[in-house]
Amino acid sequence: MSDPILVTGATGNAGRSVVKALLAKGYGVRAATRNINRIPAGAGMEAVPFDFSVPNTLVHALEGVTGLFLVAPPMDPDVHCKLEPFIRLTREVGVPHLVLLSALGVDKNEEAPLRGLERTVIESRIPWTILRPNFFMENFTSGFLAPMIRDQGSIFLAAGDGKTSFVTAEDIAKVATVAFDEGGTGKEYSLTGPEALDHWEVAALISEVIGRNVSYHDIPEEVMLQGARDQGLPESSVQYLGFLYSAVRSGFCAEVYEDVKKVTGDQAQSFRQFLDANKDAWASRPS
Repeated sequence: MSDPILVTGATGNAGRSVVKALLAKGYGVRAATRNINRIPAGAGMEAVPFDFSVPNTLVHALEGVTGLFLVAPPMDPDVHCKLEPFIRLTREVGVPHLVLLSALGVDKNEEAPLRGLERTVIESRIPWTILRPNFFMENFTSGFLAPMIRDQGSIFLAAGDGKTSFVTAEDIAKVATVAFDEGGTGKEYSLTGPEALDHWEVAALISEVIGRNVSYHDIPEEVMLQGARDQGLPESSVQYLGFLYSAVRSGFCAEVYEDVKKVTGDQAQSFRQFLDANKDAWASRPS
């Protein structure tokens, strides 16, 4: 395979969707992950072992690529420091276009870890595009909230009554693909769905679609954080989680942007459309 686009985090929600979208457009894809056995073989795709802490894997993954879709390790407060050597290497090998997956609103907070990563990318002088999505709808179907819904019919979060303009990974991937298609760099996009919902509204929509009751429980922040600790999340990531849902409670995740439609020409998926397409996500596990 010649001239592929490297996709890091290729087994995550965003990475999987970007791989699929690029392949559908005829791009060669180099899918990078720490466990290549999780990436199915396919025409136009090469799976490569990749770990930001293992320099040899970085050199091999970047060799001969025409673009890079960069997904940072999640909920890492030191992400900009840890990825600085990789960004430097990306510049040295001459990658012609870096599309960075950041997060909604970090451009308004210079102390945010992902804003530090954005600054590192911008100052590297690599041609770049920055995508800033809101919380993923997939968190409910395949992410950390899915087992709560499937097994307990509940959503336990310290989100208060804050609204969130959730977005799908599929829409993020569409925007990323257009960015690589058009090659326009120096652009920043805020990616949301077409509406903002609180978690009571989310629970009501899920209940309606799957035909059984799902309830939202607004729990104290410390209860949520202790639950994350009990699941083995490192303390630095626990505190990051607290920061994220503090932003939700404060209303910082409620703004709706039209960038998905402006870039792709298609309206972003609504939460109801997403649920209708994924209503089997909470089927009971086979016994």
